[in-house]
Order: sequence, then structure tokens, then C-alpha cells
Amino acid sequence: MLSVWLADPAQAQKFGYVDTEFIFSKMPDYQKALTEVDKFTEKWSKDIQDKYLEIDKLHKAYQAEEILLTEDMKRERQRIISEKEQEARAYNNKVFGYEGLLFQKKKELMKGPMELVNRAIEKVAAQKKLDFVFDKASDFVMLYTNPRHDYTDYVMEELGLETDNKANRTTAAGTVNQPSSGTGTSPGNASNRITTKPK
Repeated sequence: MLSVWLADPAQAQKFGYVDTEFIFSKMPDYQKALTEVDKFTEKWSKDIQDKYLEIDKLHKAYQAEEILLTEDMKRERQRIISEKEQEARAYNNKVFGYEGLLFQKKKELMKGPMELVNRAIEKVAAQKKLDFVFDKASDFVMLYTNPRHDYTDYVMEELGLETDNKANRTTAAGTVNQPSSGTGTSPGNASNRITTKPK
């Protein structure tokens, strides 16, 4: 039974992992995309804030003048305020809701850098004859990673990025705000990278 188990083809499969969060933290194109996302977020947030400021002014004006208004005038004012509130909520949901404008803009801006990284990973996997490549920065929980399986530097070299000596890497990649396109990330553990490159 032991000899059969050792002969299992699955045992010959070769795998590795990369830290895309660290890679993205070193990519100028990705950082530029993040800056653009922040600009759109700030603009849309201000638009929504302005809408609610207008509603607040309408509320205050109504309260100040309510005693002077006829019932018809009151109903009209209340209708206008109610419509403005509905518009503000709808716009907020349109921008920041599920797959809203912000999500779509992130997806658009991050597409280029992410495709570059994916192509680099595929090329490294082919060169190193890897059957599986895991992402250390993904939602997939990696309780332990042997540094000898870390192919992050190879991917960075493929992208033309300067590679840090693994012994000197810090958790700076943890400061990267990865797109919320539905993919969560967790900071890479620099201590697990203290090794030489896998072959």
C-alpha cells in the first residue's frame, strides 16, 4: 500500500504561491489607478453630501415658515422634500451600492494592472513548470507557507519591477487598498519570505 501511495501522480505536482498585494504595492500603474479611484470616490461623496445639505436647508426653511403656510402649501413643501430625499438615496445607491458606479470604475481602472500581473504569473508558472499557483493575498486562508515555494520575485522580475531582498521585505504591502471588486486581501507576512528563490 505504501508503494502505491508514493507512486500517486498527484505527488509529482509542483505548486507555488505569490503575494499579489506586495506586487501591486510596487506597481506604479496600480498606484496611479488607486489615486484615480480616490478622486472619483471624493467627487461622488461630495455630490451626495451636497444633496443632503440641500435637503437640510429645505427642512429648516419649512420648519421656520410652517406656521405661515396653508395646508396645500405644506403638502407641496413636504412632497418636494420627500422627493429630494428619495433622489439622494437613489443616487447614493447608484454610486456606492452593489456593483454601482464606484465598483464599475474600480473594475475599469484596475483591469490593466491586474491583467499584467496575471500574464506574468502565467508565464512564470509555465517557465517553472508549476501546476498550481496560489495567491497569498487572497481570501484563501494559508495557515503556513514555506518560503521556498514563494515565486513573487520571479513575477516582479517578469513585470520589470525592482525586487526586494526577501530578508529585507516589510509588510509595507499591507498598506495597499486593493479593489473591492469583491476580492478581499490580507497583508503578506514578510517573515515567511526570508529565503532564497525557489528553482
